[in-house]
Amino acid sequence: QQFQSFYERIDTFSLGVCNGCQLHALLGWVPWAGIADEIQPRFIRNASGRFESRFVSVRIDESPAIMLRGMEGSTLGIWLQHGEGRAFFPDLEILERVEADGLAPIRFVDDDNQVTNRYPFNPNGSANGIAALCSPNGRHLALMPHPERNLSAEHLPDRGAGEWGRGGEGGD
Repeated sequence: QQFQSFYERIDTFSLGVCNGCQLHALLGWVPWAGIADEIQPRFIRNASGRFESRFVSVRIDESPAIMLRGMEGSTLGIWLQHGEGRAFFPDLEILERVEADGLAPIRFVDDDNQVTNRYPFNPNGSANGIAALCSPNGRHLALMPHPERNLSAEHLPDRGAGEWGRGGEGGD
């Protein structure tokens, strides 16, 4: 009841990362409320069958997600660490509506910045590269990758790439 009261308040928003992402889906907060349990999208065991811990690329697409406003079109590197992060849609009509309504704001992309289902670019095997879901009003965002692990250049792999290199000194 307390969760539902919070969800329904118009002056709140939420961010669910990794296990929080799973909880958002299980509570029915994303992609929208009222979906029957048996067809509710959820995050399940990775297609690889393994715990995945790697740095991946994601693209931020247009969506109602308030926490991603102004970031549309950005491609970012982000850490991912989970064993049960595959976006699973038991009902393909729900997946189609999610995509049509822009409720999958973050997607795994390959080196050509194209949404991918290919491993290891999409390390968990999520449908259509989906790494996040949001609610139609944009106040609730659930994502599997870990943005909190990218707080500074020290958290990024050492790729020696210009201003993103270690300590901001650039690379070769």
